[in-house]
Amino acid sequence: MPFHNVIITGFMATGKSSVGRLLAARIEYEWVDTDALIESRHGSIPDIFATLGEASFRRLERDLAIELSERCDLVISTGGRMMLDSHNASVLGGGSRVFCLTAAPDEIVRRVEAQGGPERPLLSGEDVRARIDALLAERRPGYARFEQVPTDGRSVADVVDDVFARLSVGA
Repeated sequence: MPFHNVIITGFMATGKSSVGRLLAARIEYEWVDTDALIESRHGSIPDIFATLGEASFRRLERDLAIELSERCDLVISTGGRMMLDSHNASVLGGGSRVFCLTAAPDEIVRRVEAQGGPERPLLSGEDVRARIDALLAERRPGYARFEQVPTDGRSVADVVDDVFARLSVGA
């Protein structure tokens, strides 16, 4: 393939990890989940936010973006905000195909609740739906820079098929 990595980004609960894992197996690339890698090295993301703050977490993401940009044949599932940082997008996006998974706010709420509720640091507060709406509105321009892949009402396998077809066409 004429690109060295595939980046799967998008808002929380859009399926980045599930799609990334299956896509990597299909194209025989190694799969890396940036949030899982940060947690394996530094502890849980809620703990990092609570003890070190969001700015420290974002520095960890930047360091990881540089590290991963030096490798090839990866499918990288990013944290929901990672590719909105212009440095990370530039470092990881150069020479890679970037896909942004999307879902409607109601679907995101449903998925977050199915995953055990809003344990995510950025969803703290009373009204999870309002927080999701606000974050989506804030991030929409950044996500719009990347090729959009809808996930609403679709199985993980269907989304992987879609991304694979796009990779084949863009090859």
